[in-house]
Amino acid sequence: MRNLITCARDGGNYLLNIGPRADGSIPEESVRILTKVGEWMDKNGSTIYGADRCSVRRANYLNFSRKGNTLYVHSHFWPGEVLTIGGLLTDVKSVRLLASGKKVEFTQGPPPCSLHGTAREGPDDPVTTLVVECASEPKQDNIMVRKEHPRGEA
Repeated sequence: MRNLITCARDGGNYLLNIGPRADGSIPEESVRILTKVGEWMDKNGSTIYGADRCSVRRANYLNFSRKGNTLYVHSHFWPGEVLTIGGLLTDVKSVRLLASGKKVEFTQGPPPCSLHGTAREGPDDPVTTLVVECASEPKQDNIMVRKEHPRGEA
């Protein structure tokens, strides 16, 4: 799913390449993975289909997609009760969980933007998606993000 979200973020397409066995059957592992991706897409596909290129891209445990002024934050590794989007330059108007619609509190600026009051454990498996409504197209200061977290630093 990370690859799928990254392709959507960068304006690409993603081809799922599975090969059948010699007898024409699909391997069980491929069926399991594709079923899981399909279930996630049933709930989150609106964040992928028709996504615009997204300049917000740097985070340790998040990936992003965008439609207009709406930033979709995809959390692969749930960090706990506070999620941080480093270097987000755009004013945030509101935040909610995509699946439940539950409102998420946030504080902003100067960068980073912090989302508060989320659950200790990720509410959706395997990737939780948050909807961040912005005042304009979401932009990120990637240089500032790198200064705050240089390579090789934990």
